[in-house]
Amino acid sequence: MNFQEIKLFLDLAENRNFHQTAVQNHMSPSTLSRQIQKMEAELKQSLFLRDNRQVSLTKTGEKFLLFARQNWQQWQQFKQALNTGQTELQGELKLFCSVTAAYSHLPPILERFRRHYPQVEIKLTTGDPANAIEQVRSQQADLALVGKPLKLPDNIDFHFIAHIQLSLITPRVACTSTRLLQQHPPDWQQIPFILPVAGPVRERIDLWFKQMNIKHPKIYASVSGHEGIVPMVALGCGVALLPDIVIKNSPMNGQVSYLDLPLSVKPFELGVCVQKKRLQLPLIDAFWHILQPN
Repeated sequence: MNFQEIKLFLDLAENRNFHQTAVQNHMSPSTLSRQIQKMEAELKQSLFLRDNRQVSLTKTGEKFLLFARQNWQQWQQFKQALNTGQTELQGELKLFCSVTAAYSHLPPILERFRRHYPQVEIKLTTGDPANAIEQVRSQQADLALVGKPLKLPDNIDFHFIAHIQLSLITPRVACTSTRLLQQHPPDWQQIPFILPVAGPVRERIDLWFKQMNIKHPKIYASVSGHEGIVPMVALGCGVALLPDIVIKNSPMNGQVSYLDLPLSVKPFELGVCVQKKRLQLPLIDAFWHILQPN
């Protein structure tokens, strides 16, 4: 088994799609399938479960995934060590962030990094910010833009970028929420909220509920991520507490209204996180230093 085969396995484990992985690696799906079958024959175990809809890892595949990540990381580190005499860093750097952060805070950081290290390939994945730290801990991402949780894991380092304020948005259409908000004072126990499932924003919302003595909030829905919540508010499903950058960058921000709160929600810190032990790797160290003030 060679490192190219390990790379194919890692890409397929991430994409869970033969066609997408084949295109990404400039080969046909049938060629990719033969490569995976060759690996499975060598291991005498199946790595993937396949059907017409999806691809998933077997129990052996999950175990092999840990082995493959560690060995691919060591291979990349070894190649970088051989290239220490070169004037420019080369290799692949995996980043994770939310869709909003991808156009609100990441562009100037990437612009500075690429200006200094044009030979480094950036592999960006977007998703629910609640998963950012786990992406880094599992080494699916080298670094991630993340809201700092109330308790940061001991093995994670965090570099502050900005404070992010949260605001309450309400529908502009006539609905249950707008009717209840016209009461003086509003009965917060009866107003439907749309909440993120988890993450730093949810932590601060839960703290706000306690400050407001809302013991049993009425939850219309819990949603993964933040971007999908604004349209639900605009459609009259409920109200939501969200980061201002999410509201501002939503295509439906003109269909919601801001509401002044009797108690403001504590802002959270947005920054970049990384495994402390991996800061010794040249590519990660280079990105970390780009974050430092000039």
